Amino acid sequence: MNAPEKLAGVVNALTIDVEDYFQVWALSPHIARSRWDEMPCRVERNVERLLQLLEKHHARATFFTLGWIAERYPGVVRSIVAAGHELASHGYAHLRASEQTPAEFSADITRAKAVLEDIAGMPVYGYRAPSFSIGKGNLWAFDAIAAAGYRYSSSVYPVRHDHYGMPDAPRFPHRLANGLIEIPVTTAQLWGRNVPAGGGGYFRLMPYRVSRWLIRQVNVNDRRPAIFYMHPWEIDPEQPRIPGVGVKTRFRHYVNLHRTEARLAQLLADFRWDTVRRAFALDDEAP
Repeated sequence: MNAPEKLAGVVNALTIDVEDYFQVWALSPHIARSRWDEMPCRVERNVERLLQLLEKHHARATFFTLGWIAERYPGVVRSIVAAGHELASHGYAHLRASEQTPAEFSADITRAKAVLEDIAGMPVYGYRAPSFSIGKGNLWAFDAIAAAGYRYSSSVYPVRHDHYGMPDAPRFPHRLANGLIEIPVTTAQLWGRNVPAGGGGYFRLMPYRVSRWLIRQVNVNDRRPAIFYMHPWEIDPEQPRIPGVGVKTRFRHYVNLHRTEARLAQLLADFRWDTVRRAFALDDEAP
């Protein structure tokens, strides 16, 4: 029997941040960027597993892809596009927007867009800042994103978190003064507070039924599509363990990796999923 959410006809946006396990910001103190090319890369096999899972469930997604990954593994980009998914940008070098100057940030996102478009042979409209690193202190980043030629951003998570978050930001898509559309990662409102409902580590940490219930609240009560995100490394419990990692980071990164693929399969079965551009009707925004 089809899930009630599917019967209701709500289409949500599934997003994949294409980066490898050694590029995660929380692990950056333990892995120098100069070592990235030496690390065993697992992104090809993990993206392929995700593509197979999405095809099995007749789902489409938006893949926010690092330019660094695209340059070294162009086949990943071509496979994403060939399977009918949306290709979007995660910047080039996985640098937090809040730790760059405006000039550095502009150069990074412009380079990433050019790399992705050259490989895919098609325009790239969407951008997501690594670690949702746009907040009140660097709102100038939105102007840089628009100037680089992107049409929408998904760079804000309206929650409180020790590494990111802008809890008082709008919860749903909105157009900025410069014309850019910002599509925040989904939150549900409980007891007057924004509760994370858009995936990532919360999807692994919380029981699956909690994630399903939260997304349902947004679909039914707010009557809005959700935007959910995850990473290819989250379905890879056999990824190399990084030595010397602190307890909190180790917990956040490794907990329930062995359960994530099955949870994702259930999520794909319980809800309808499509690209950001289609779920939020952004094709209508094209000039």
